[in-house]
Amino acid sequence: MQTDIAHRFRPFGASIFAEMTALAVRHEAVNLAQGFPDFDGPPTAKDAAARAMHEGHNQYARMIGVPVLNRAIAASWARSGRGEVNPEASVTVTNGCSEAIPATILGLLNPGDEVVVFEPFFDFYVTAIAMAGAIPKFVTLRPPTDERGAWWFEPGELRAAIGPRTRAIIVNTPHNPTGKVYTRDELERIAAECIRHGLVAITDEVYEHLTFEPTLPHISLATLPGMWERTITLSSLGKTFSLTGWKIGWAIAPEHLSRVVRAAHQYLTFCAATPLQHGAAAVLDAPGTYAAELRRLFIENRDALSAALSRAGLRVYPSHSTYFVMADHTPLRFADDRAFCYYLTERVGVAAIPPSVFYGTPGLGRDLVRFAFCKKRETIAEAIGRLGTLARG
Repeated sequence: MQTDIAHRFRPFGASIFAEMTALAVRHEAVNLAQGFPDFDGPPTAKDAAARAMHEGHNQYARMIGVPVLNRAIAASWARSGRGEVNPEASVTVTNGCSEAIPATILGLLNPGDEVVVFEPFFDFYVTAIAMAGAIPKFVTLRPPTDERGAWWFEPGELRAAIGPRTRAIIVNTPHNPTGKVYTRDELERIAAECIRHGLVAITDEVYEHLTFEPTLPHISLATLPGMWERTITLSSLGKTFSLTGWKIGWAIAPEHLSRVVRAAHQYLTFCAATPLQHGAAAVLDAPGTYAAELRRLFIENRDALSAALSRAGLRVYPSHSTYFVMADHTPLRFADDRAFCYYLTERVGVAAIPPSVFYGTPGLGRDLVRFAFCKKRETIAEAIGRLGTLARG
């Protein structure tokens, strides 16, 4: 018997990450498509997780997180200068940020509610909005120009996207896929609209410790005046500590908004893996210099890869954070981003992501390509060597 996919999922099709990774495997390409490191995280976390297993921490955890991890997350938030939070009332542990996103959206939104989303976006946002029966309203981030050294949005477009049915706004900073870090001025503009219209801000901050420019530090929207009481801040362990497969994430919010997240989280997954939560607590309590060393590696990788892409004829946009760099492939005269990425994977041996899937406005993103540089130096060097073929072609 053939059963059709539910209407809410039909527009999205298969995940672009799974598609391009499968293509990379088939053609033995260097995978700069999916954003995961090809190396392990710190022993502190792994040893603590193994110890937790042997000590009997193998059954269901509390729905909101094991107490030691809730405390570690709250302490990490405080150490970053964002203030004190109650680990029991304000911290909810989830199965990665990728579960925190739908838990937040499903717990907050009703069918017909509208949500402001900046495009390009991480695709989980719009699929979670579709699950809730809500409606995304897009505000476009535009590539840097000669006058602007970073991706930017037009404040008038933000104001125009907000209407009587708008309930929330999603802000991803540092930003995937562009590598943008929202400035204080931009965040203050967003905060002003949230306060003016009574909106809830949902902020995805998984790359919070992976910013590369001292003049562009990460700022949590929740720390701006009037925003703590209306912001749900999402983050995770995976990006900072190269443990993406652990899927340990969290939501930090005032008690009334934590109830929103927990209302859905308890019925989505109930709890994250118990021993991995103990490992996460250990490395959050003793992070050492891991994030600083990771930033140095990624800056080197970004610069080397960006130079190689420029030599190959692409226009490379600055990346100030995250795992990713975006480039314009139009000088190479391919039909669109998918055609370029298929050619790049099949003929050059380097896989990348076609970013048009990260846009809700038809036609946008076709000129772009996203590369991940969260890899070993040797992996980036191999990719650069293969890109020389593209340059010669």
